[in-house]
Amino acid sequence: MELFYVSLVCLFVLLASLSFLFLVNNKNMKSTLSCPLPPGKSGWPVIGESLEFLSTGWKGHPEKFIFDRISKYSSDVFKTHLLGEKAVVFCGVSGNKLLFSNENKLVQAWWPSSVDKVFPSSTQTSSKEEAIKMRKMLPNFLKPEALQRYIGIMDHIAQRHFQSWENQEEVLAFSLAKRYTFWLACRLFVSVEDPNHVAKLADPFEVLASGLISIPIDLPGTPFNRAIKASNFIRKELVAIIKQRKIDLAEGKASASQDILSHMLLTSDENGKFMHELDVADKILGLLIGGHDTASSACAFIVKYLAELPEIYDGVYKEQMKIAKSKGPGELLNWEDIKKMKYSWNVACEVLRLAPPLQGAFREALADFTFNGFSIPKGWKIYWSANSTHRNPEVFPEPLKFDPSRFEGSGPAPYTFVPFGGGPRMCPGKEYARLEILVFIHHLVKRFSWQKIIPDEKIIVNPMPIPAKGLPIRLYPHNMTKNA
Repeated sequence: MELFYVSLVCLFVLLASLSFLFLVNNKNMKSTLSCPLPPGKSGWPVIGESLEFLSTGWKGHPEKFIFDRISKYSSDVFKTHLLGEKAVVFCGVSGNKLLFSNENKLVQAWWPSSVDKVFPSSTQTSSKEEAIKMRKMLPNFLKPEALQRYIGIMDHIAQRHFQSWENQEEVLAFSLAKRYTFWLACRLFVSVEDPNHVAKLADPFEVLASGLISIPIDLPGTPFNRAIKASNFIRKELVAIIKQRKIDLAEGKASASQDILSHMLLTSDENGKFMHELDVADKILGLLIGGHDTASSACAFIVKYLAELPEIYDGVYKEQMKIAKSKGPGELLNWEDIKKMKYSWNVACEVLRLAPPLQGAFREALADFTFNGFSIPKGWKIYWSANSTHRNPEVFPEPLKFDPSRFEGSGPAPYTFVPFGGGPRMCPGKEYARLEILVFIHHLVKRFSWQKIIPDEKIIVNPMPIPAKGLPIRLYPHNMTKNA
């Protein structure tokens, strides 16, 4: 018992010391800046407000952390302490505009330290530097013109995927949406198409994605610890795929233009050096996460909203059936078909507004600057939130109302609809996501109507929106297209 009290006193002294040092540093910081720091508080020593930031998402209302503080401080910018870092949260259109139009001028991309630990590069460069390299490598594969040739492959895989929905009265829509997008990513990025091989990788990816943006405590049982273990397992599998691909390339059994993996293996840097196998594995790992996790969330929420809004479903169904009836037997979807899916894409955009897979992202201040009369110190982290505009009634009237017409004509004003970010940092896979979502919608509605089994199912955000019970639905096949 005496040892317990001694430990408690030591802990108290440690926390008091950390708090004192933080106050001193804050005081010194204020004296060197011309304007005051934004309003706000830093929460607990060390962990800051990270638990509240994350827990509002776990409870299904990630916007609460943002809007509570906007209201409390009467400000669209406030300071906090997130994921081990001093941070400022920018909200609204003006905040988005400043961040998205000043990339690599006032701000640069930043990821929590947990990301570097999950993706340990053998070249000892940061995730930020590796991401810059990837952005230079991706355009040839992800620009709209290049993606057009993938539509047929997406259609073929979607047909095979939806066979698993048929002859079932009830399914878990979220897990099947994840299976679809992950299968596509495996096929288009590394040419892995065998369902058994895809399934072997799918579960570890789910563990990795859920623990990637978490409090970086590497102890057994924590989400972060499980994410590291999952990434190690997947990395070994990818290295085996990479070794075999090298052999296939050398023997002429694989082509340079086959997929992103072949391109990486055959492309050298400015010094003529080729990437190490582990570096290629890490990059593919990141692409697979980005290439399927966000889109699977979007697909699942399309299922949710179409079940809840029969009039919206009818509009999508009519559009997609017109396209389906124009196709000959065995004819695959093409670019012209995608261009006809205008209403379906407006519906998808409204889903992305109400349930953005990317809740926001971090930047780092490259220099001291001011915003809305407040000083933003160099080195501080900056977080922007999609919900600060998506659910703002001044930006989107009746923000909780599902209204695809918001995206007709020229659509929302700049810097308001930001599910893919904006500026130079806009998600390079935006067009890829659009194609896989539209192909998913096409095959879903031409085969089925459906009903939610849990009408008021809770939504959890960790870090993407997830139906708590997997979105179980009851399927009603359309007889005329059941075998399409």
